[in-house]
This record gives sequence, C-alpha cells and structure tokens, in this order.
Amino acid sequence: MTTEADTVELPAGTRTPGVTTSGSPLDVFRVFLGLGLTSFGGPIAHLGYFQEALVRRRRWLADGEYADIVALCQVLPGPTSSQVGLMVGLRRAGVGGAIAAWAGFTLPSALLMTVFALGLNVFDNAVGDGIIHGLKVVAVAVVALAVWSMARTLWSDRLRVTVGLAAAIVVLLWPAAIGQVLVLIVAAVAGITLLARGSPVPPRTGTERAATGPIGRPVAAACLALFAGLLVGLPVLAALADAQLVDLFDGFYRSGSLVFGGGHVVLPLLESEVVPSGWVTPDEFTAGYGLAQAIPGPLFTFAAYLGAVTAGAAGAVVALVAIFLPSFLLVFGIVPFWEAVRRHPVVLAALAGVNAAVVGILLAALYDPIWTSAIGQPEDLALAIGAVGALAWWRVPPWLVVLAAAGVGIVIVP
Repeated sequence: MTTEADTVELPAGTRTPGVTTSGSPLDVFRVFLGLGLTSFGGPIAHLGYFQEALVRRRRWLADGEYADIVALCQVLPGPTSSQVGLMVGLRRAGVGGAIAAWAGFTLPSALLMTVFALGLNVFDNAVGDGIIHGLKVVAVAVVALAVWSMARTLWSDRLRVTVGLAAAIVVLLWPAAIGQVLVLIVAAVAGITLLARGSPVPPRTGTERAATGPIGRPVAAACLALFAGLLVGLPVLAALADAQLVDLFDGFYRSGSLVFGGGHVVLPLLESEVVPSGWVTPDEFTAGYGLAQAIPGPLFTFAAYLGAVTAGAAGAVVALVAIFLPSFLLVFGIVPFWEAVRRHPVVLAALAGVNAAVVGILLAALYDPIWTSAIGQPEDLALAIGAVGALAWWRVPPWLVVLAAAGVGIVIVP
C-alpha cells in the first residue's frame, strides 16, 4: 500500500501508484469546462485550481509530473496556465485531449468577453464590484493552498528551500517578466551544480507514459517550423493583403508568440496592436480589461473582446485563434523532444532546481499581485481563511466556494 510519504519521496516526474494515465477527449473537455467556469484569479490561481482538480482530486498525474509541466511552460512564451492545460490534455488523451482541454478552459470566458464587446455590460455597478472583490479574495485561498502543497513535495531539503526562497525574494524585488525567466535559468544552473551533488535525483523509472500521445518528432519539427514561419511570414502577408482580418491575425499571433510570463504581461503588446491603429479606443480597452479581471479562464481571452470590438464576431474568432495558435505549435513541437531529454541526470538536476524556484515564484505571486489586490480589511482576511478551510479540510467543491465568495464579496466590498 502506498502512503503519502512514499509519494513525497519520489523524484519529480516519477509515476506514482494510483495515478491514472489515460482517458477520452470528452472526459478531458468535461473536466476543463468545469475549470473554465470556475478558475478565477489569473494564471497563478489557475495553476492552483489545476493542481487541486487534476492532481489531488482526480490523480491524472503526480505532483512531480505536474511540477515538471509547470516548469516547462514557465519558460515558453504564451499563457502558462493554458499551456499547462494543453500538456495535461495531450498526456491524458492525445491531440484530441489537448484540443478538448483548451476548448473547455477557454471558451466560457471567450464567449463572455465577446458578448460584452457586443454591448452587454453587467459589471458596471456596485453588485458587480462586490462580486469582483469576492473573486479576488478566493484567489488568495487557492494560491495559498497550491504553494503549500507544492512546497511539501518540492522543497524536500535545505538546498531546495534555499533556491525557492531566493527565487521568491528576487521576484518580489524584481517583478518584471524577464526577472522570472532569469530566476528560472539561475535555478536550473543551481540544480546542476548544487542539487546534483548535495541531493542526487535518481533516474526516472521508465514506467511513465509519454506525454506526447501520437505526436512524433517529424510532426513536432514541422510545428516548430510553422511557428517560426508564421512569425516571419504573417507581417509580409498582412502588408500584401491589406485586409483587416489578416492584420488582426498577424498582430494577435505576434502577441501570443513573443510574450513571456503570460497574463497581464500581454496587455502592453495588445494595446500597442489595437489602440494606436484606432481599432479600439483607450476607454474600450480599459473596460474590457476590467471585465477580464472578473471572469474565469485565461486572461488571453481578452483577445476575443478586442477582436469583437474591431470586427464583430468574426474578429473575435480570428483574434482568439491567432493568440492561442503559438501555444499549440510550441507545445506540440517541444513535448516529444522534452520527453527524450528530461530523463538525463543533468536535466533531472536542473528540473529539481527549476521546480524549487517555481514554488518560490508562486509564493511571491501570492503576495503580489494576489494578496495586495484582494486583502485590504479584516473581512477580506476572514473570507480568505474560510475559503482555505472549505477547500483544504471540508472538501467543498471549488466551484461552490467561488460562488459563495462572490456572494460574500457583495456584502464586504470596501
């Protein structure tokens, strides 16, 4: 019989007994649709919801495997939480599972943003402000539990704790996206030079199911080539075609390809694409961004709002596909090679350092922007504590906790 201690002692990424390894795209869609309807609070909070739903509740993968996926997606350009969903869906049910995970997680917020862009504004009142406030507070509980759970597994000795705390300090003092990327690079070097000697990481067992599904290396290489080709070729095509939808696709594809850190980091890129051109006014841009804070799912669905304001429903579809397409191409292109190289002892040691740093980055994000934007009075902290208890000990479904917090937020909004 496998105990919790047995699971914690296994190296990051090793298959743990009891972890299920296969499913159907429909099953993946159902689970990610639930996440897409209830995952409030931004990309860091999304990782907490994913960890609770996919690792703790359903055991689709082990803590270490989840940390490996998060570590890889942290260093890829694009929306981290959406890419984590793509990789989990790919591992669970192949290419169909990846598409199902993206659709389930993305479409609820994309549809809401599109409807809002076409004239429905339901959050411009005091009740809406209270709902938004409650959702911010519940995100504190979600991220706090994610940090605690991952730290118990990935900060298994003093060296890993030191790497993780150092990462948290650096990110707090230097919150720019480039700072996070450099922290992960330094953590990988620390893993190779310190953790490999001080706390060796055993090789993987060989019993893991590859995360690639039906994707082979030729297809992966073609995806990477297409990613680069579109990045270079779309501006040329846009200049030749002189069509608004082509310009829209080019601008949003470039934004999805070049942003590191995801989430709020993409906003300056999007603003530079749509506001100076006159497609979207500054007031329209700000209004859409405000709604994006209040709805579940990835912030990148803000692209659907901007596309709809620019060119109606067709613009929403074009912008949404364009901004997420780079993530599909990068994930499909990198995963097969990643599966091959990550079993090398040096790579395992680097992953140990990166995983420790990821926990530190989550810890820093728990304070800023999540805590600082949500906790401003004793009532906020009381609600956050109650949400922690409901999720961690009373095992209340996350969607119910989110709804309750939104209701309480109406009462306690400052």
